[in-house]
Amino acid sequence: MNQMTQEQVQARREGRLADPDVELRSDLRLHPGLRAGLAAFGMDGHAPPPPFDRTAADPAAVAEFVGQSHAAFEGLYEVVPNEWDGEVRADVEQRVETLTGVDGNEIQLHVFRPAGAEGPLPGLVYIHGGGMTILEATNRVHNRWSEDLAATGMVVITVGFRNAWTAEGANPFPAGLNDCSSALDWIHERREQLGVTKIVLQGESGGANLVLATVLKARREDRLDRIDGVYAMVPYISGGYGWSDERKLRELPSLVENDGHYLNCQMMDMLVAVYDPTGEHAENPLAWPYFATEADVEGFPPHVISVNELDPLRDEGIAYFRLLQRAGVPVVGRVNLGITHAAEMSWRAAVREVYRASVRDIHGFVADL
Repeated sequence: MNQMTQEQVQARREGRLADPDVELRSDLRLHPGLRAGLAAFGMDGHAPPPPFDRTAADPAAVAEFVGQSHAAFEGLYEVVPNEWDGEVRADVEQRVETLTGVDGNEIQLHVFRPAGAEGPLPGLVYIHGGGMTILEATNRVHNRWSEDLAATGMVVITVGFRNAWTAEGANPFPAGLNDCSSALDWIHERREQLGVTKIVLQGESGGANLVLATVLKARREDRLDRIDGVYAMVPYISGGYGWSDERKLRELPSLVENDGHYLNCQMMDMLVAVYDPTGEHAENPLAWPYFATEADVEGFPPHVISVNELDPLRDEGIAYFRLLQRAGVPVVGRVNLGITHAAEMSWRAAVREVYRASVRDIHGFVADL
């Protein structure tokens, strides 16, 4: 066999690796429904970077920018279309439970249960996205996601953990993780009261970070018996959004390939600055599960790791899947082609078939455990 030249064996390049100036509107991989949905909000171009570099900025300026980002995404979630024709939502009941976390703070749990359902049902603990830093637990998108999952025959418990940024002040790592861990213990101890059998952790983006970190923390503390399964979508787990391009290309090339496709790496680095202000936890797996080792994850319950093709975070999710696989953890990997970060749950109307498939897959995973 003739020796191949370097040009012949070079992998195909996509996104900004093929064309540094590509935008979502010109990326041929993009789902047509999502293309139209994003265009309606002027979001089919290149997501802009922050007005300043967080390493050269005053912490107060960084916090102000993150607060503006929180308001912007909350505003988007309030208006993004998420209704289907003729849809009526009357099949899910909701109530609120309150517990005291290990740090002495109150944590609200929003419990969604199929209306009129009798007997125990599988439990899904939902941890919302937002880089562990922004977005409310009970906004319009997160509520609809929780309702749709509950309507399949599960009790869905959405955790109102402390964001690292709030208008009242900062709650850096490990505040949010402590809240999720406290919620897990409280739910486990009240399975009968809540009417749940198994407990599965599920979250997207920063919520997937907290899901995976909660499992890592549970293993360290000999509490894995509380968790029956894990479903992590588009996990935000490396903290490497301010790395050099050389390191990104070496470890996580999607951070370059898809930078600016809905998410901008410099903007995500601002969230890192609020979550871990000193950088002392930059390679702590409880803050950034990307840095977990095989020894850290051995013996874990079954996992699903789901990533999206046009997401800057795609490759860190794949890396975590590979880690679980090497460690012998039962794990399934899913790649949603043609969509951006978390579109399968946040752009419900634009990618209806992808949204419905995601709900079905989560329900099927829980049912099979």
